[in-house]
Amino acid sequence: MRTGILAFAWCFVTVAASAQTPEELFADGNTHFREGRFPEAVTAYKNIIDQGYVSGELYFNLGNAHYRLGNIASAILAYERALRLDPGDSDIEFNLKLANLRTIDRIDAVPELFLVTWLKSLAEIVPLTMTKGIVLGGWATLFGIFSILNLAPGTSFERLLRLSVIPCLIVVVPVGGLYILQRYEAADRSEAIVMPRVVTAKVSPDEQSLDAFVIHEGLKVRIDDRVGEWVRISLPDGTVGWIPGESCEVI
Repeated sequence: MRTGILAFAWCFVTVAASAQTPEELFADGNTHFREGRFPEAVTAYKNIIDQGYVSGELYFNLGNAHYRLGNIASAILAYERALRLDPGDSDIEFNLKLANLRTIDRIDAVPELFLVTWLKSLAEIVPLTMTKGIVLGGWATLFGIFSILNLAPGTSFERLLRLSVIPCLIVVVPVGGLYILQRYEAADRSEAIVMPRVVTAKVSPDEQSLDAFVIHEGLKVRIDDRVGEWVRISLPDGTVGWIPGESCEVI
């Protein structure tokens, strides 16, 4: 019995000693990548993610390793996740565009209103922390102004305080809307990447139903609904169909 306990303890110590920190795994992954061992680099980066650590740089490096291996769908998925964490990063955007050039499907998106497109572009450029700080600072300023006007009416600068409410509202309201959009985009889990090389979408969530269209790896789709193991997706041009849920990975 004692021998069994000692053997178990030795195994535990060995596993604990061989466990690597995320920093060590990241360094190993970078070394593997520089030396052309891309499968080992992917393994190292994924081990970090499995430990619960994520960052834009980590997903960016993972995407680069997948791209070198020719895993275009996995590369695009990693770049998209990196862009969620580091919106507006020019390196991530460039590599994502490069990977998308190697996809098969070319589907034109439904035109958006100029204001919507402009807001989305602005949301990607301006950091979420900045918009949050502006909104909180603006509301704090408004609260301070109204507090002074209520607690000390008739002050010599009352007119100036009342006039300052307007520019504060002009800043707080649109930036507040931008902040809400950024939070929604960050929490949105409806976009996904098609992973298999070829997927045939159906008109209903049934393998025996009619074919709707054919799509290929790397295409970004939106998940609109789920029924059992099937998901209803919409393409950028608005076309709708059903595919097995395992055929796509949520960004």
